[in-house]
Amino acid sequence: MANWIVPLLLASVGCFALMQGVDVFGVFLKGARKGAQTAWTIAPTLIGMLTAVTMLRASGMIDWLGAMVQPVLACLGIPTDCAALVLLKPISGSGGLALGTEVMRRAGVDSYAGRVAAVMLGASETSVYTISLYAGSLGLRNTRYAVPAALIGDLTAFALSAWFVRMLF
Repeated sequence: MANWIVPLLLASVGCFALMQGVDVFGVFLKGARKGAQTAWTIAPTLIGMLTAVTMLRASGMIDWLGAMVQPVLACLGIPTDCAALVLLKPISGSGGLALGTEVMRRAGVDSYAGRVAAVMLGASETSVYTISLYAGSLGLRNTRYAVPAALIGDLTAFALSAWFVRMLF
């Protein structure tokens, strides 16, 4: 049944549009053209962000910064193993997933650090990445309060992740 829901929904929308006299294929092509233009617009921002994340990981800068902020994170109950994850997750989802996997492999999936890393991965967003992608595609130069507010939200999610795991397990 679940395999048929999406195709059935799409077919229903298409049939309804045809009954209303809408040129379904023409509207589809127009949407595809706009999608291609959007992809072309955000490509430079996407390439720049991916390059920056790769350089930060390869240079060891994320691990070094994680060690620097560890005393502050320890006050929030965030384990040492998760310090680099706190720094990379707002920038890159795939980089955060790779670090989370490393934490779980090193500390164990049932360890405190492994559980905190798992909850952190689900409780936070790639805020800096998302803001830069949207701002870059729209040509915005000043994100004003968006980045600080998003980073405060991420830090809150990380601290609550550690608290949640401590309370639950």
